[in-house]
Amino acid sequence: MIYQLEQAMYQLSELFMAPVLILIAALFIYSLFATGQYIMQTIQRKQNQQQFYNLLNSELGENKALNLVGYPLSQLANNHPRVSKDQLDVNALTQLEGVRNVSRLAPMLGLIATMVPMGPALKGLADGNIQGISENLIVAFSAVIFGLVIASITFWIACVKKRWLAEELVALTPLLQESKLQALQMMNSSESTNTKNKVEASIQGASNAAA
Repeated sequence: MIYQLEQAMYQLSELFMAPVLILIAALFIYSLFATGQYIMQTIQRKQNQQQFYNLLNSELGENKALNLVGYPLSQLANNHPRVSKDQLDVNALTQLEGVRNVSRLAPMLGLIATMVPMGPALKGLADGNIQGISENLIVAFSAVIFGLVIASITFWIACVKKRWLAEELVALTPLLQESKLQALQMMNSSESTNTKNKVEASIQGASNAAA
């Protein structure tokens, strides 16, 4: 019973090899794409840095013509002045989600792709098949190297983007508080006007009734 279970697990583990290698190749392409995005965003941030400073010296939504490409949180806050800090936090997590997930998945997939060929390699060692050992070890080491390269690239990008988003959020916090205060003042003013109109209407109604 145990032997049959071991054989079934061994055969099933070999089926995982092709999907795992395909995923590693796809994640490697993604890491190159993320690198290109990072370089482009770095250039955009340098080009639009003055626009970002202009936003910090004004009110949110006052000048929607500002070019804030490269500053995603500032762009969102300027287009939607009533956005909350919690909503910006969620947006920041969304911005980081891809590279953070890949930086964690790639080493796991690399480890799977390393361990799967070890079974045939050890079996080849027992049978004296040196060529089979070398072929399986080449696949195993190549997979783990790709996994670590992908993880290194995406982890570095995630760390830099996390710092960028944190700096944006800290810089936008006073503007968000000011925008929230203005919204409350407008709401209170509207309520006061409605109350005043109701009082005037009541007085006028009482006057008409007395007449």
